Amino acid sequence: MRPLPSLQQMRFLCAVAEYRHFGRAAEACGVTQSTLSAGIQELEERLGVILVERDRRRVMMTPLGEEIAVRARRLLSDAEDLVDVAHGGREPFSGSLRLGLIPTIGPYLAPPVMRGLAKAFPKLKLYLREEQTASLLEKLALGQLDLVLLALPYDVGDLETMTLGEDAILVALPVGHRLARAKRIDHDDLAAEPLLLLEDGHCLRSHSLQACRIAGSVANEIFQGTSLRTLVQMAASGLGVTLVPEMALPAEFPADGSLVVRPVGPGTSSRTIALAWRRSSARKSEFRVFGGYVGDVLSELRQTAGSARQPSGALQEAR
Repeated sequence: MRPLPSLQQMRFLCAVAEYRHFGRAAEACGVTQSTLSAGIQELEERLGVILVERDRRRVMMTPLGEEIAVRARRLLSDAEDLVDVAHGGREPFSGSLRLGLIPTIGPYLAPPVMRGLAKAFPKLKLYLREEQTASLLEKLALGQLDLVLLALPYDVGDLETMTLGEDAILVALPVGHRLARAKRIDHDDLAAEPLLLLEDGHCLRSHSLQACRIAGSVANEIFQGTSLRTLVQMAASGLGVTLVPEMALPAEFPADGSLVVRPVGPGTSSRTIALAWRRSSARKSEFRVFGGYVGDVLSELRQTAGSARQPSGALQEAR
């Protein structure tokens, strides 16, 4: 029987491939640099190939090293799933759960989810990671996350998803704006207004453009922001109009009555909140129960947003 590489050696290789630096890779693996370097050398000797090129200035992966690192990530992910099978069979909803969230969901849904977690799943330890969708899905595929909470539509590839609910996308505009008294904002009227939108990479940007029925470049866009709070504050200052998800209203809307919200019409505009996980995961049944819990929290959050105090019945008219 041929000698096989150890999981630790594969973990070392994956860390070097990710960080391109022995010191940072060793720190990520919780070992000394000499231990990691020795592990990589042993792996190369065991496989009979060179995986990493080293000099004093930089670390480079060989083409074969890159390919083997990709395969090693899959093996490590499968090994973690194997442990999950055993752990889940012994005691479901215990241990750790690594959840990724996008920035336009995390600040609003994570706090109430965490507040009720101890009662719903007293033995579960939830670890959160907030990044943009593409990065989270990559980490999920590599086994660095167990679940991702995201907004659809979005191309999730072969991942399995569970729909939790809808989140309306609304137009936020100053209370004295010419369109503030309208029950709905027509697409043509919106196309004539200076738009404040999130920068490229945020899926809410694409969802907002879909709500406005805009494809490609946005002729009336005057600002790209990195956070919803910035966009809302700029709209409150009369610098333009922006689009916000309903779940963000209780946290982001100014209390001074300077803004109102209206739906985009005709029709309805919303994004779908969902959980995504690997189809190969052994914890699917747990994830679905957890998803039911998060869906209930989302429903309560929408009710809170619906009853939030807005000037001139802004939110009530929007719904």
